[in-house]
Amino acid sequence: MMTAPRGPARPRFPLIDAPSPFAALPRFAAALGDGARIWIKREDLLPLGLGGNKLRNLEFLVGAALHEGADTLVTVGRRWSNHARLTAAAGARAGLDVHLVLSGPPTDPPNPGLLLDELLGAVIHQAATDQRDERAGLLSRVVEDLRAAGRRPYVIEAGGSGAVGAAGQVGAALEMLHQAREAGVAVDRIVVPSATGGTQAGLIVGCAVAGVSARVQGVIVARQAAELRPHIDEMVRELAADAGVSVGGDAVRGDAILLDDTLLGEGYGHPTFAAEEATRLLARTEGILVDPIYTAKALAWLVAAARAGALDGEAVVFWHAGGTPGLFEPLA
Repeated sequence: MMTAPRGPARPRFPLIDAPSPFAALPRFAAALGDGARIWIKREDLLPLGLGGNKLRNLEFLVGAALHEGADTLVTVGRRWSNHARLTAAAGARAGLDVHLVLSGPPTDPPNPGLLLDELLGAVIHQAATDQRDERAGLLSRVVEDLRAAGRRPYVIEAGGSGAVGAAGQVGAALEMLHQAREAGVAVDRIVVPSATGGTQAGLIVGCAVAGVSARVQGVIVARQAAELRPHIDEMVRELAADAGVSVGGDAVRGDAILLDDTLLGEGYGHPTFAAEEATRLLARTEGILVDPIYTAKALAWLVAAARAGALDGEAVVFWHAGGTPGLFEPLA
């Protein structure tokens, strides 16, 4: 059951033909003491480009691009970006050219993420360093060159974030909550990696639309909470207005944006011992793999909270956002 948010209709290009799986993790929960009942939402098994939650955003972003008459998608990301790879896959499905502006430095041989992007037909523009300012300048030049050549580019911000893309995550929340009800599960908490914040914002509003009081725990995997929180708040307010639920009232409270940065370690793309341990635990109890950049750090939060007894008695859903090819990346 895939229900889009109420409110103004947004153009949508279908990329997902069935719900992603929702499953219990009994052996994983047992390994953590059985204080919490744990389920997983398998966004990593969505159908294109080796899967990932960003396909939810891209249904609306590609829809907007086509509605505006664009013939090219342009987006930015790190060299291992799940969003960049899925933009390439979505462009291939929609018949749109894709240009990816990626952070450096280049690796020799090329890293697996770039090889996948190129296999999907994207044109790669890679910066010499990992500095945001350099990547932003390169993006501007790519867009100018495309327009000078008579192309009609549609620019997608990093992570496909913003309210247009995050509308897809409202639908994902409603889909999961329907699956949970079918399974007899009353969800208390959703644990999700939060990098650009769109997934977390959409899940918060989706729970409000469904009238479910589940807490959406964002585990920061990129920027600091002080930078991320206002961005999520803005998306929550816009999505809530579209969906017809209130912000600051009983539906979406001002304190609904839960963020924890204690598992970030040295920063985005830097592995941590806790994330590596959590990855091994899930793999060896349930046969499920997570990437070290996004999902492993959120999983590490869940492991630590469960071991501390902070989740006792709760029904917890771990949001597997995808990004599994990151397992093969040479990280910082």
